[in-house]
Amino acid sequence: MNEKPIYLDYAATTPIEPRVLDAMMPFLTEKFGNPNSIHTYGREARRVVDEAREKISQLLKCQPSEILFTSGGTESDNLAIRGVAEAYCHKGNHIITTQIEHHAVLHTCKALEEKGFEVTYLPVDQHGLVYPEQVADAINERTILVSIMHANNEIGTIEPIEEIVKAVKDKRADVLVHTDAVQTVGHIPVDVREIGVDLLSFSAHKFYGPKGVGGLFVRRGVKLIPQITGGGQERNRRSGTENVAGIVGTAKALEISVSEMPTEMPRLQRLRDELIAKVLSKIPDSLLNGHPSQRLPHNANFSFRGVEGEALLLQLDMHGIAASSGSACSSGSLEPSHVLLALGLPYELAIGSLRLTLGRFTTHEDILKVVEVLPSIIEKLRTLEGFKA
Repeated sequence: MNEKPIYLDYAATTPIEPRVLDAMMPFLTEKFGNPNSIHTYGREARRVVDEAREKISQLLKCQPSEILFTSGGTESDNLAIRGVAEAYCHKGNHIITTQIEHHAVLHTCKALEEKGFEVTYLPVDQHGLVYPEQVADAINERTILVSIMHANNEIGTIEPIEEIVKAVKDKRADVLVHTDAVQTVGHIPVDVREIGVDLLSFSAHKFYGPKGVGGLFVRRGVKLIPQITGGGQERNRRSGTENVAGIVGTAKALEISVSEMPTEMPRLQRLRDELIAKVLSKIPDSLLNGHPSQRLPHNANFSFRGVEGEALLLQLDMHGIAASSGSACSSGSLEPSHVLLALGLPYELAIGSLRLTLGRFTTHEDILKVVEVLPSIIEKLRTLEGFKA
């Protein structure tokens, strides 16, 4: 067992940055007012919520009124897709997305299909890319929404979202475009005006903020039917008493992440590239999943022939290394990742995947340790499975 545990699952969640927790603490303790109350406690809460909205809008390059707070990425995706579908169903019933979206998007689209909507699930190439012309070609007279993620949560491939938006708008300017940017906000530059999307989802716990809070950019003029009704908070688009401490933490976390991005991005890219190069050179029958260069700076996803992902994760955990797999164990059966299957990987490679995602507290020593122990773990598991490299 390592003396110091190594956490390499930052794409799943990140620890709260101490400076973020410091900013949140007053609103978890003595400054506990409801921002909808008119007394001093409530006015103080309203002030900091407004300031946080202003800060986030500055960082994402939009207007404060275009930022809507939610409970996180899943709710933001649901609100964007369901809210637009219900608001514009009089114009059409066709939605376009991809086969590699997060389940928050895919399951929402499936649910809408049961209500009479038509959904096109676009394929991707072997690197996980969807092409702008593909998207444009899929648009018909009934299309109302395109939802394509900014970067994939498993393989790290960054989609050409700006070009996709342009292709969509050139084909039909009234078709709305949503992007799930949960994996990119706080990690790479995100400018909603430059990208050109109409809606964009983000989640605080992916960039060292608290869990249970996130947001949705909704371009001015876009109609959205609320999915949670009640007191009419968030300009009647998402009811419920605002998570004041969480919202304050989101703004602080994003502010820190954006300010440190010029140094953190290249640092993580160097560590990622060293990790990828050493794993591929030291372990036979290994494969990098995702685009070789057009990928998130902190993501490395591998497949190893003759190895099951769940067994690999358990072995790594015994060595004090936390990672994730592209496969999920359900009712005793190993199900391959829908993302890896969409890339065209055969079953035996899709179930033998390993996602290592780096973060703010990852060190060069951590990478060296992983590269030291991983080859022997793979060899051991292959021996148990009777696989010969």
